Amino acid sequence: MIAPRRFLPSISALLAFEAVARLGSATAAAAELSLTQSAISRQLKTLEEQLGVTLIARQGRQLTLTEAGRAYVGKVRDILNSLAQASVSARTSPSVGTLNLAILPAFGMHWLAPRLRDFAQTHPEVTVNLSTRLKPFAIADSPFDAAIHFGHEDWPGVRYLPLMPETVVPVCAPDLLPHPLKNPAGMLDHPLLHLETRPKGWSRWLAALEVEAEPPVGMVFDQFSTMAQAAIHGLGVALLPTFFADPYLKDRQLVLASAQTTQSIGSYFLVWPDAREEGPALTAFRTWLATQTNDA
Repeated sequence: MIAPRRFLPSISALLAFEAVARLGSATAAAAELSLTQSAISRQLKTLEEQLGVTLIARQGRQLTLTEAGRAYVGKVRDILNSLAQASVSARTSPSVGTLNLAILPAFGMHWLAPRLRDFAQTHPEVTVNLSTRLKPFAIADSPFDAAIHFGHEDWPGVRYLPLMPETVVPVCAPDLLPHPLKNPAGMLDHPLLHLETRPKGWSRWLAALEVEAEPPVGMVFDQFSTMAQAAIHGLGVALLPTFFADPYLKDRQLVLASAQTTQSIGSYFLVWPDAREEGPALTAFRTWLATQTNDA
């Protein structure tokens, strides 16, 4: 049953509120939504009157969220994103199977994407929609049918298809280290680049090679792609998965900084909600993906 109309604000009011919350002014929100400033103000007033709560504190031209507004805007963004996903699915695949998949950017771009053409040719009846997510989330309450997970089998409420363990290699620009280091302890004498989601990556790499020392503090990146670019420009040594590093190694943008490789801190999995009925699109994708791990 759908909630009573008084609890269902208009999409235009929610869009106006979200834009003001993100941009901090009605003027900026109006420019983004191609509306007038007064139209934005009316939408905010209508929304607050409908809910019976103040969402925006007005201090001159500066607009800030109240405590109620901060709590509300996160839920509004989730709803708008879910509605957009549903609309894309309805538009692109009205009569065939659709799979909404959350991916990790590096794995999705460098391992999964090159293989998807084979899936599309084998299963033309299925449309795969990809969205990037960097951390685990409540998949049962999300619009996603499945997700790519890195680490261990520690995501609650899901089933797992193991894909492959990740092997990492240290790489750098050719002029930073013309020859791979034979002694891994020598890595401590060079600037090391770090990944935000793997703060212990270098510590584990060194420990696996029996180097008992803490790595030096260095630049921190949120994705492998930006870290790789920093390495290409000579800013330091990056620890990259082999599937990500291989293209850069082949064209000599990067070279191996050490002759040693080690197993990383986890593996890649396809995960999907164990409490949700598995649709035919997911079954087809999961079955196909299992055949791709042999050449990983």
